[in-house]
Amino acid sequence: MVEFYIRTFQGPQDFPAVEALWAAAGPGVQLGRSDTEEEIRKKLERDPDLFLVADLGGSVVGAVLGGFDGRRGLVYHLAVSENCRDQGVGSALMAELEGRLRQKGCLRCYLLVAPGNEALGAYYEARGWDRMPVAIYGKNLTD
Repeated sequence: MVEFYIRTFQGPQDFPAVEALWAAAGPGVQLGRSDTEEEIRKKLERDPDLFLVADLGGSVVGAVLGGFDGRRGLVYHLAVSENCRDQGVGSALMAELEGRLRQKGCLRCYLLVAPGNEALGAYYEARGWDRMPVAIYGKNLTD
């Protein structure tokens, strides 16, 4: 078992490690235009306490980004380095994020799992998340 602790993301120094973690995470994390350092900086202006990392000896081995709009929560990009998986890192990150969302008054939270990623869906279902039969739509608001 690895000995890590959960802390709030410290930008910009944590960004390169988190970006590399997300890029190596596999199909469960789909990076896009809103995942650049500049866009993450904008997100941090709203609720910096909902971006968490797992720190193991000064190295980032896990990360999760959460959001709260005052009504609903959303989880983005849970990722754990391959050598630290199945050791409670992801569960600890999610538990801390859910606790922080509850403290803000969040009653319901959502996350997205890409089609075909049954293992990730099973991971979340084992932790109390319900699969919802919905269609997700998106629209870019800039070119």
